[in-house]
Amino acid sequence: EKKLPSVPESLLKRRKAFAEAKAKRIKKILAEKKARKEKRKIIYKRAESYYKEYRQLYRREVRLARMARKAGNYYVPAEPKLAFVIRIRG
Repeated sequence: EKKLPSVPESLLKRRKAFAEAKAKRIKKILAEKKARKEKRKIIYKRAESYYKEYRQLYRREVRLARMARKAGNYYVPAEPKLAFVIRIRG
C-alpha cells in the first residue's frame, strides 16, 4: 500500500490566498467594466443633446433667413458681442 505525498500546509495556504486574490481581481474588473459602460452611456447622451441643440440653432438660422428672403428682406445673423472692461485703480 503506497501512501500519497501530502501537500504542505504553506502551499495550501498560498493556493487559497491566490484563488481569493484572483476572485477579488475578477470582481473588480467586472465592476470597472460595468461602471465604464454606464459612463459611456452618459457621455453619449450628453453628446447627443449637444448635437440636438446645435442642430436646432442651425435650423432656426436657416428658417429665419428663408422667411426674410420670402418677404424680400435680408437676414443678418446675430454676431457675438464682445466687451473689454479695464479697471483703473487710483
